[in-house]
Amino acid sequence: MWDIHERYQKTKKPSSKEEYLKLGDAEFKASFRAFFYDTFLNEVFLNGGRDESLSGEAALLLSLWRERGISETDHDCAFAKSLLAAVKDEHADCPFESDHLKPYIKELPAVGPEEKEAVLRVIHERRSVRAFHDKDIPDELLARILAAGLHAAHSRNLQSIKFILVNEKHEPWVFRGIDIPPGHHHIAVLQDDRCYQGSDEKSVMERIFDAGAATECMLLALHAYGVDGAWLTFNDGEQFPRLREKFALPDYMRIVDLIELGWGCQTPFPPQRPEVAERVIVRV
Repeated sequence: MWDIHERYQKTKKPSSKEEYLKLGDAEFKASFRAFFYDTFLNEVFLNGGRDESLSGEAALLLSLWRERGISETDHDCAFAKSLLAAVKDEHADCPFESDHLKPYIKELPAVGPEEKEAVLRVIHERRSVRAFHDKDIPDELLARILAAGLHAAHSRNLQSIKFILVNEKHEPWVFRGIDIPPGHHHIAVLQDDRCYQGSDEKSVMERIFDAGAATECMLLALHAYGVDGAWLTFNDGEQFPRLREKFALPDYMRIVDLIELGWGCQTPFPPQRPEVAERVIVRV
């Protein structure tokens, strides 16, 4: 399952125009995001973007974006152009004071007391539900749940997360093999391995964190909207291959875990949790 080292251990981050042009669009976009949202943005934060070699690489990547014919209205491209323009802005004392970055620097309103309590309530009261009514979740609500997963933290902003969304009545028992009866809806959380080919980031642990963060955000969104679900990592060795064949997944698309969801018909007993003081083993 996690053979990223075997497949890409000899792959290094491109270092020239020719090497970047050899990448497919998916690999190039991931490499582009990793540079601008991680390497270059950190340089701007820490040193004001004074590294000329990084500015040169930023200009190269933007020129390659255009050369590849990718839309320049894409939000990643728009942010990259604004960031580079801010670094080169001679009228600003530092890049973050440049007018080019004003659309990205926003004063967010403080979270009010009631909103804070609502967030904690969602976290504390969420339960894993494993029995569901035969009733559809509206498409708009499903889209909001998936969006919550896409807004989870992701290493170097590689954006590798993809989904399979299945209604049980349309594909009955295709998710069989899990340890509970299938839910009314299913979400399979996938990762696009191509996003790691154009990057130095090949850590298996980071990839697991990325998928786990996306899954947890969706579970919290489920509960906030009154929907129920359960996070499943069980794979009997037959289920994932069946899903791959059924939905004709390419070899670079990796199934990581599953969420069963629907309108619950059970109220699980709340598991007891220890007090924080019991679990803090070091406090200095």
